[in-house]
Amino acid sequence: MSIQITHLGSGSRGNATLLSSNGTNVLVDCGFSTRQTEKRLGILGVEPTSIDAVFVTHHHKDHSGSALRSSKSWGSSLHCNLETAIRMGWSPTDDCKTFGNLDMVEVSSSLSMLAIPVPHDDADNVAIIASDRGGDRAAIVTDLGEATHDLISHLRGCGHISIEANYDHSKLFNGPYPDSLKRRISGRGGHLSNKQTSQILREICNENLSSLVLCHLSEKNNAPHIAESEVLMAIGEGFTGEISISKQSGPEFIHWTGQSEPGKVVAA
Repeated sequence: MSIQITHLGSGSRGNATLLSSNGTNVLVDCGFSTRQTEKRLGILGVEPTSIDAVFVTHHHKDHSGSALRSSKSWGSSLHCNLETAIRMGWSPTDDCKTFGNLDMVEVSSSLSMLAIPVPHDDADNVAIIASDRGGDRAAIVTDLGEATHDLISHLRGCGHISIEANYDHSKLFNGPYPDSLKRRISGRGGHLSNKQTSQILREICNENLSSLVLCHLSEKNNAPHIAESEVLMAIGEGFTGEISISKQSGPEFIHWTGQSEPGKVVAA
């Protein structure tokens, strides 16, 4: 058994990641329109009604946009923490199920989700670590200004990590953004820079980590080749798996825990 990880798209205009294991399908974030999400699932040959659960990491629109409408349309359960439900105006009894920090939510006997709090501006954000019954683990980590000790500890046990590399420091600070926005992006509640992501991965890299996806790259303040080069320089020969870049348009590839080589998506 393994966990299958497919990014439907990642960036400031929408985020959604499909996690699958032994017939259980979970969507982490639902930041595209329902129609667009269904179109991207269709490329994979996945019926929207086969989505068992939707987990929303925080209330920002690029992660939560159509979550309620989509989950109701598909008959999927909707999960988030209480602050996200409040900010979205969702009823914890009628619209969604709420989890607490470090709660493990069992979607089925095949797949469970662990919510780890991470710092992000004006949001009660969480990273998600999925576990299957065979012990494989996969992490989805975006929208945070720094890594916490809890996050680092849990990432060490993952066979796959999708983590943001949002900005290149030089491009951000030499770019056109106002100083206040630059400080916000680079602050503790902002986003991870390429350098920060590299440092995190260097600290947790081990022989069990078979694949990495760098995601949520800024279109103005980063570039795929810059992010990948900086990460590779940091982790060096300690990582023998595969690095991919998730773009705003997708899906492009599929990863499986325990397997370094991704599969290329071919339209169904």
